[in-house]
Amino acid sequence: MKKLVLSMILGSAFMVSCGPKSVAVTGPKYTSSEQLAQGKTVFENSCNRCHKLPDPAKHDDQGWIKTLSRMAPKAKLSDDQHQMVYDYLISVNKK
Repeated sequence: MKKLVLSMILGSAFMVSCGPKSVAVTGPKYTSSEQLAQGKTVFENSCNRCHKLPDPAKHDDQGWIKTLSRMAPKAKLSDDQHQMVYDYLISVNKK
């Protein structure tokens, strides 16, 4: 019985630690100039902590989805911040 309980606890801990840290961005959500400005601020303040800011033109929409899904947890971005950064980056690419 103890082994069963222990294996269930360890299995749950493994699933939590390997699970997604942020909701996947699938496309644009925030489009107002205020929200895009917030995305720019989060991008500049969060991403710049660890590395030089990448050029928004470095990736297309799908490339930013992949890159941000990997980097947003490292930057400890909330789901909304993750989305706002993505929306900012693709809005800059469309200009």
